Amino acid sequence: MTSRKTWIAYFAIDVVLVLIFALSGRGSHQHSLTILGVLQTATPFLLALAALTLLSRPWVNHSRIWPTGILVWLGTVALGLALRVLFGATAAVPFIIVATIVLGVFLLGRRAVTTLIARRRVRASES
Repeated sequence: MTSRKTWIAYFAIDVVLVLIFALSGRGSHQHSLTILGVLQTATPFLLALAALTLLSRPWVNHSRIWPTGILVWLGTVALGLALRVLFGATAAVPFIIVATIVLGVFLLGRRAVTTLIARRRVRASES
C-alpha cells in the first residue's frame, strides 16, 4: 500500500505535467498564454486524468507502468479528447497524435523516474 501523501504528491506532479502540455501547445501555436487560456486547454485532460487516476487505485501502486500507467495515459488521452470535443473545441488528427505522444512521455516517464528513485532508495537502505 502507498501512503496517501505519496500518491497525492505524484498525482500533483501528473497535474503539473498536463498543465505543461497545455502551456507548450498553446505557446507553439501562438495562442494566448493566460491562465484562463491554459486552463481551458488543460481542463478536459485534467478531468480525464483525475478520473483515470482514481480508477487505477493509486493508493495500491501509483508508479507502475503496466497496467496502471498505460491505463492512466491512454484513458487520459481518450477521455480528454472526448471531453475536449464535448466542450466545443477541435481534435484534429495531428493534435491527437501530439497529445498521445507528449502525454505518454510525460505520464509514463514520471512513473519510470519515480520507480527508479524508489528502487535506489530501497537498495541504499539495504546497504
